[in-house]
Amino acid sequence: MKFHLNRADGLNLFTGYGDDYVIVNQVRHTQPSLLVTPELIIPDWQVAGFAALQAQHFAAMLLHNPEIALLGTGNRLRFPHPRLSAALTDAGIGLEVMDTKAACRTYNILVAEGRRVVVGLLLVDA
Repeated sequence: MKFHLNRADGLNLFTGYGDDYVIVNQVRHTQPSLLVTPELIIPDWQVAGFAALQAQHFAAMLLHNPEIALLGTGNRLRFPHPRLSAALTDAGIGLEVMDTKAACRTYNILVAEGRRVVVGLLLVDA
């Protein structure tokens, strides 16, 4: 699916997605996972799939000083064990979990609202 959003104020926005890719500012990303903030794209989040999620992956989200974190779990919604995201919880950061396509849409809305958001996306269903 393609979005018809323009890059606002130099910020990263999702401009499309499919079952195994996302497009940020017209650039297609197909690696297994990535982190995106309004200012940065971190293509080396190094999560091979949902089963490979570890506490340090959620702790890496904290480095970007978000007020909210999103996790896109691939083509289907799956919830990680709460102990994995404890670093976010302990820091008072909310984590919203959804499928990757919904995470892309939600991220765009939060960025448009001027929120400090980080999204971790899984592009494979492993």
